[in-house]
Amino acid sequence: MTNSINKIPEIQLRAFRAINEPRTCEQFVKGHTDVLASIGVTKVTSSKNEWTEDPAVFVIVVESLDSQEVYGGARVHVSSGKNLLPIESATKDMDPYVLQLVADHARKGTGEVCGLWNSPYLAGYGIGSPLLIRAGVAISTQIGIESLFALCAPYTVKAVVNCGMVLEESIGNKGTFYYPKLDLVATAMVLKNVADLHLALDEDKEAIQHMRNDPNDFQLFELKQKEIMIDFKLSIPGLDQWQLPTPGNS
Repeated sequence: MTNSINKIPEIQLRAFRAINEPRTCEQFVKGHTDVLASIGVTKVTSSKNEWTEDPAVFVIVVESLDSQEVYGGARVHVSSGKNLLPIESATKDMDPYVLQLVADHARKGTGEVCGLWNSPYLAGYGIGSPLLIRAGVAISTQIGIESLFALCAPYTVKAVVNCGMVLEESIGNKGTFYYPKLDLVATAMVLKNVADLHLALDEDKEAIQHMRNDPNDFQLFELKQKEIMIDFKLSIPGLDQWQLPTPGNS
């Protein structure tokens, strides 16, 4: 591990398109799999690794400053008309209406923030929640989508609400599902307009706007009253090669 446990962690938060960095995606998959296994989750329909080759997937990683080690991450999947969003794959057998719900939002561009995880090395710093959730909301305007879904574990619901998401009661049991196993509850949430953060808490709104206004030009030195140094590199390279899929252009 690059950083000594006796030193203040020095890391970077970086965004990229999945198809452009297969090695980093491989590190993401391994780290996420290890974290899920540590809580007894070994089979998750929405964590199949086809996303690594999906042109409509964007990745945020928490990594060492030399990009050699990945300590956490999240993904934003864009509804492309080709591959289902993770929330669709996870819940369609329990409630097929999710497919229509996503299709309706996809007319103006929609996606899902998913796959949040962080290693024990960064436990307690608020990396997975709220930092990665804020970052996922922040990069959504770069990608060009209007709305953003999330299928949340109980411990992330508050963080997505703080970023302006609301409960999607039209699916499941008023928005909840037993997933990924029967003793775990997942909650469907949606941010209906990623550019408009009027429901977000002031602290979260300011953080997201900062990430949008200066995606590469700032550092953070404290999270949850703990010292840490984070370099932000959230400007996604190669977006000139990206075109938002629409129902008529999938």
